Amino acid sequence: MAFPKHADFVVIGAGIHGLSCAWRLAEKLTEAGENVEGRIVVLDKSGIASGATGIACGVVRNNYFQPAMRKLMAHSVGVWESDPDAFCYHPVGYMQISCESMHEDVAQIHAEQQAIGYDSAFIEGASACTAYMKDIFSDWQAQGITSVLHEKRGGYANNTPAMYGLAKKVEALGVRIITGVEVLGFTYEHGSSAVRGVETNKGPVTCEQVVIGTGPWVRDFWSMLDLPSQITVKDLTGQTHPNVDMWRYWQLEEGVLTVPPETLMSNDGKMPPVVHVDTDAPLYSDVDGSLVTDELWGIYYKPDWHFNGIQGGAAPYKVNTPVNDVAIDPYGPSSPEFISSKDFAHMWVSALAHCHKRFEGMMPKYHREESGGIGCFTADSFPVFDRFRQNVSIIADSNHGYKMLGVGRLVADEIMGSEQELLKPFRFDRFAKGELHPTSSSPFPWS
Repeated sequence: MAFPKHADFVVIGAGIHGLSCAWRLAEKLTEAGENVEGRIVVLDKSGIASGATGIACGVVRNNYFQPAMRKLMAHSVGVWESDPDAFCYHPVGYMQISCESMHEDVAQIHAEQQAIGYDSAFIEGASACTAYMKDIFSDWQAQGITSVLHEKRGGYANNTPAMYGLAKKVEALGVRIITGVEVLGFTYEHGSSAVRGVETNKGPVTCEQVVIGTGPWVRDFWSMLDLPSQITVKDLTGQTHPNVDMWRYWQLEEGVLTVPPETLMSNDGKMPPVVHVDTDAPLYSDVDGSLVTDELWGIYYKPDWHFNGIQGGAAPYKVNTPVNDVAIDPYGPSSPEFISSKDFAHMWVSALAHCHKRFEGMMPKYHREESGGIGCFTADSFPVFDRFRQNVSIIADSNHGYKMLGVGRLVADEIMGSEQELLKPFRFDRFAKGELHPTSSSPFPWS
């Protein structure tokens, strides 16, 4: 099939956001009795889920301190639940297990989950938390835990198979997904800033609307559109900070323990919830007993048959390379610069042993194949969903992305003329207005 010369909607990126947006655009056209064929194309320089979506751990949760994030995630969880088979989605729930310094924040999360009807249980006090966790895992032994927030919804998806399931939905509606196409730039309508063409290595495509859902590559598309690399940010105290980098990169730390996934089954023989632990209890090496850290640390983990083991990660760390010099390609495990460190493996496996006796002595089982990747975060580490250049919709997820299956659908609804309240708190102008999101005590930058 020939490369298209025109499409009404050009979607850049065949990951979670691009595909979900294309899905909804096609649904809206179909509902209106309009033809879809030839009107929506998805372009990706590599392939479906070849970027951040393809290496994501696949966790789906609503554990957010920020009210706007929590409402947005409740919507996205509902989309995951709409077709768990197609999305390879496992609704096993999610657990935030925390120390006292986070107690107040997590209590607030629970209260606001209840306010929006999101099912969860909150357990308080060290003894009650231990009893609750031992009822799920008989060998639970984590120290310093004073609260457990157990989301009954949420869970995880098998990352790449889920995207192929989504792609099947998209193509069934008449959307064309074209891989191996690199976007090189944009052409503009005479006398306006509106984009009227997408320049690619396969030739130009004229268009009416553009959607950019490119994960860590958003920095480059932002530059192509001549948007500011540095911005002024007004914080929640009213103080103004000039010349703040719009983008920053963080190194992601994840890995796999190569034991049978069934190793983490709960006491009743069922798949357990996704587990996330944040604690300030001293963490000691499971290899030699040395102190790993006596500061606040956090990990997450789950049994995963896609990764064929226990998969999870820890808090990322800042990439010190100047933001404009960060090389995104090759991405993920193929990058010699951005792969999970040996220190991560030692910390994460020791942390698993801190939480469960069953993982003691498991360091030799850590998967030695390189893994990793980088996330592109905004100036405040929360997403930007907005329209630029009149007709370019940017989905900049700030590495919150995989769980946000519903965001692309909301963006599509806005493109089709229906403003979405759930997206309003994530407009670009919040930085200048001082309408930033509150932050919690979590060691993770996206919280």
